[in-house]
Amino acid sequence: MIQSMAQKMASDLVDRRQAINRELSRNGVRFGIYKNGQYHDQLFPYDPIPRIIESDEFDELEAGLKQRVDALNAYLKDIYSDKRIIHDGVIPEEYVYTSAGYFPQVNGVTPPAGVFAHIAGEDLVQGEDGRWWVLEDNLRIPSGASYPLFVRDIERRISPKLFRDVHVRDNRAYPLLLRRSMDFVSTEGISVVLTPGRFNSAFFEHAYLAEKTGAVLAFPEDLEVEQNKLYFVDYSGSKHRVGVVYRRLSDEYLDPFAFNADSVIGVPGLLAAYRAGNVAIMNAPGNGAADDKAIYYFVPAMIQYYLHEDPILHNAPTYMPMFNEDRKTVLDRLGELVIKDVAEAGGYGVVFGSSLDSRQREELADRIKADPRRFIAQEVVQFRDIDVVDPVTGRQEPRKADLRAFVVTGPDTRVWYSGLTRYSSVPGQMIVNSSQGGGFKDTWVLAGDHTPTLDEFKGEKISVAPESTRHSLSLLTASKADNLYWLGRYTERVFTTLTRFFPFYDHVMDTDVDAFRPFARALDLPEDFEDFDAFIQNFLYDPNNPNSVRSAMDCAFNNAVILRPELSSRVLQYVELALSSIADASSRSSDAEDIYDQRDVEDDMLAFWGAIENSVEDQTLKSFLFIGKYLERLDLYTRLKATGPELKPPMTKLIGYAVTLDGLPVPECFASGLRWLIGQLPGRGYPELAEALTRFQQGFSDRVTAAALKPLSEISAMNLAGGSVAD
Repeated sequence: MIQSMAQKMASDLVDRRQAINRELSRNGVRFGIYKNGQYHDQLFPYDPIPRIIESDEFDELEAGLKQRVDALNAYLKDIYSDKRIIHDGVIPEEYVYTSAGYFPQVNGVTPPAGVFAHIAGEDLVQGEDGRWWVLEDNLRIPSGASYPLFVRDIERRISPKLFRDVHVRDNRAYPLLLRRSMDFVSTEGISVVLTPGRFNSAFFEHAYLAEKTGAVLAFPEDLEVEQNKLYFVDYSGSKHRVGVVYRRLSDEYLDPFAFNADSVIGVPGLLAAYRAGNVAIMNAPGNGAADDKAIYYFVPAMIQYYLHEDPILHNAPTYMPMFNEDRKTVLDRLGELVIKDVAEAGGYGVVFGSSLDSRQREELADRIKADPRRFIAQEVVQFRDIDVVDPVTGRQEPRKADLRAFVVTGPDTRVWYSGLTRYSSVPGQMIVNSSQGGGFKDTWVLAGDHTPTLDEFKGEKISVAPESTRHSLSLLTASKADNLYWLGRYTERVFTTLTRFFPFYDHVMDTDVDAFRPFARALDLPEDFEDFDAFIQNFLYDPNNPNSVRSAMDCAFNNAVILRPELSSRVLQYVELALSSIADASSRSSDAEDIYDQRDVEDDMLAFWGAIENSVEDQTLKSFLFIGKYLERLDLYTRLKATGPELKPPMTKLIGYAVTLDGLPVPECFASGLRWLIGQLPGRGYPELAEALTRFQQGFSDRVTAAALKPLSEISAMNLAGGSVAD
């Protein structure tokens, strides 16, 4: 009955798939790919038909996954210490030491609390007979948990009644599982999620998990090592001890002192702090020695060796060309097997022998003979098709799909009651990776009679709440201070240029065809257009024009996404909505109604600022954004010859937000922006405003002095007067 109700609920979601995909889009649920050397953000295709796993079936999976990850953790501890499994002849030493993931730099190091693989991403497929097979272990930086975590919240709101009636295991515990692991292994200090940068393919996940766990999203330049201890450096130069790093960059780039000396995204000295036991790194450096595709062959033997148990879950039948007998089998059956290059990931380096012609098979055979350690071969598991909704036809069609289960180790080993189901976008294709064009589904695990709930964590001390200080300036870096300031400036630029444009637009409609030129001149826009329509295209939509609304919106977005943990996904959706509106309108720019539709962008900007003001963020953090906003408004208003009464409100707002920073250091971007504006104002005909801002600057240099700023709030609008609109 439960299975039947779950299927009914899934059908309801199919009917709402467009609404769900819109919600994913407005919240920026993306992943990145590189094409022709350029980075592109794109939505991760979502299919509304979930994979449904019955309770008893998942209980068996759960036991097998715990067993497997416990054995892998034991293996990592062993090969970086006593190496018993090598001495006892279970795994040949050449397989261990020739693994690309084995790093002698961490030999002899036991991580804090003895955990190596804190987060394991276990890739499984279900055969047509219902049997589950493990295809791969991912113990370095497995990604993908954020997508089903995020979409489940949307599904619950789309069909609340059905979710009340159908007992699907709650998947909201994943951030708690991560946080438990962080707290368990932390040495002393704050928790950070270390991202290599905005243009990493999984950056959305980095920022979202930082938001959900209460950790600080850190870039490599935000961290420094001093006396073998790791510190997070805030915008004022103050240092905060770091106790645990959830790293989301590869081992070889983690520390240029210890690994790749050419790395510009690592933290110099991080490995020394780790070796000294002063910081925990999740997942541990060197974990690649256990998720090497060749080492995968030996995991069943690890389970028997370390745990003295028979494996519950099984590998796909695998052959090792390094072994003479296996190599002969592989070469004889090359056209029947799937060959994997152990140095590749993300679906790359996977070759189905049946897809090769005789010449290609011969070339592959020669490569295997020349370098047998580099390859493994597996029987092709005919895994079960799952229905997806074709986005073009709307029909349900079968596609191959796998499951990435997430296993988190901290005080104990827990399997997340969900998972990332990835499906192929091509009928019959067995490669499902997002980098290869695949999409994702939610994974519903049905609840049994005694399934634990979120309440099981109530008695545990999990320090998410105390780190709410991440919403204040105390953990704001210099780069994020810049992001807040420029987010304020660019969102204001979008809003004001649009609102101030429409009077000029009306004049053009009233047959004054050159009325747009003063507006263009004031904003440093080109004036040499043949007609008004060409100007509209350039001003609103041209991403190559740095002064267009589209460019300002792109810049606002690029500053906003970095601030997801500080400002929240709920707030940032308004920036996403505005960007989508501009992008959609640019494809229909010849339609007159698109000019009218720009009101939606203005409304999104107003909603964004209102959401910031009404959020729980610390007032000082909000002030960083609004100081940028009102400096930009003064800049734009004086370009467009605003009157004194029009300048009085933004001047008053600027002073009000600056006063809240009393005694705090002033970021250089604020000071330099103010200096530049003061220098421009006399030439625009606003010497009085320049004088007022010069007085403001005296209380806004080095550190904010509220006593010097407050009297300025009484300044008269007459003292700000400049040129008129007619000028």
